[in-house]
Amino acid sequence: MKLLRLPRSKVRLGEPLPWNVRDESTRLLLSRGHIVESEEQLDALLTRGAFVDIEEARAVAHLADLAEKERANISALKRPENLFSLWDQSAEEMYKLMAKLPEAPPSLVQLTDFATRLIDLVDQDVDMALYHMVRQESAHLYYYGYNHAIHASVLCLLMARRLQWPQARILSLVHAALTMNMPILQLQGVMAEQDEPMRESQKTQIHAHPELAVQWLTEAGVTDGDWLTAIAQHHEHADGNGYPQGRTDLTDLAVALRVADVFTSKISPRKLRAALPIQEAARQLFREDHGGPLSSAVIKEFGLYPPGEVVKLSSGEIGIVMRRTDSVKCPLVAAITDDKGHPTVHTVQRDTSQAQYAIVGPVADKTLVARMPPERIYGYQQLAPASTQDAGKLPHRPA
Repeated sequence: MKLLRLPRSKVRLGEPLPWNVRDESTRLLLSRGHIVESEEQLDALLTRGAFVDIEEARAVAHLADLAEKERANISALKRPENLFSLWDQSAEEMYKLMAKLPEAPPSLVQLTDFATRLIDLVDQDVDMALYHMVRQESAHLYYYGYNHAIHASVLCLLMARRLQWPQARILSLVHAALTMNMPILQLQGVMAEQDEPMRESQKTQIHAHPELAVQWLTEAGVTDGDWLTAIAQHHEHADGNGYPQGRTDLTDLAVALRVADVFTSKISPRKLRAALPIQEAARQLFREDHGGPLSSAVIKEFGLYPPGEVVKLSSGEIGIVMRRTDSVKCPLVAAITDDKGHPTVHTVQRDTSQAQYAIVGPVADKTLVARMPPERIYGYQQLAPASTQDAGKLPHRPA
């Protein structure tokens, strides 16, 4: 029998001993389960010389480790990581990514890693990505800039895919959307929370941010010309009335980036104004783009009633759109009230292609859904295993 001297820290007063305690000659002093009641008793025991069998100590430590792992597994079952939590965490993760600006911009590897994980998250459930963009009542305005960058990136991804752009251009556009506002990310949160119009000092910072973002990214090692040019030009207009240089010869990526930037800004709430209804934002975009391919791609991607939209059904029920279908007018809806408009405990899925559940129109009053968790709408959405993510991607909807 090999003995190990008993450390004082291993004995918990008032709790049963997990092993036998022996003296130096292996004679039993205290049996397993004995309770040491006081510091005086423990002092006397250690002074006499207290040891435990090293094999017995290892066995107890192994059982304790198994118990801890079991507790961790139980905790994970109670609060498993899921798509909802990852979307909720995305703004905080981007905040940490940009935390050392301007002294230490994130590296190209870090930016690419974040963009890749964001694309993977979108591909697990595109409808949920759109839901996250539409339902922003619970988003903290302090993170406005970070959420806006994420939403613009998602829209760029979906828009460019629908237009069947090459993969390299899509990635350049997504990277540009994530980084276009790097110099004003915190300022955007401040402005979202303020109850007064833009100040002159803020206007100066905003006017300078495209060129400053390009400078920071170049210093961080970014050499992708499409990425950098899109950022430099994303506030320019074809009529020459944009900034910072009043250019008219804009790249396709710059125009697409501006469309995503403006559209996602309009549908995002601030303290000074509410979010613009999706339908009105789409109408404005269509007019400004003269019904071009970019506005058409955005409108087709969101549909007439995108996930997250609150609608009234012909049955009298109020519901939340949860999934698009092949018909832009007939999404799948989760009813959250009965036919009298009274809130219900459980949601019921309604197929709005059926006449009795057809959508009458959007509901302006969003009070019922202001704090409703997406789990109530979708049920629990667990992450797909990494090896099956590609197989689980939603098919591309036809134009």
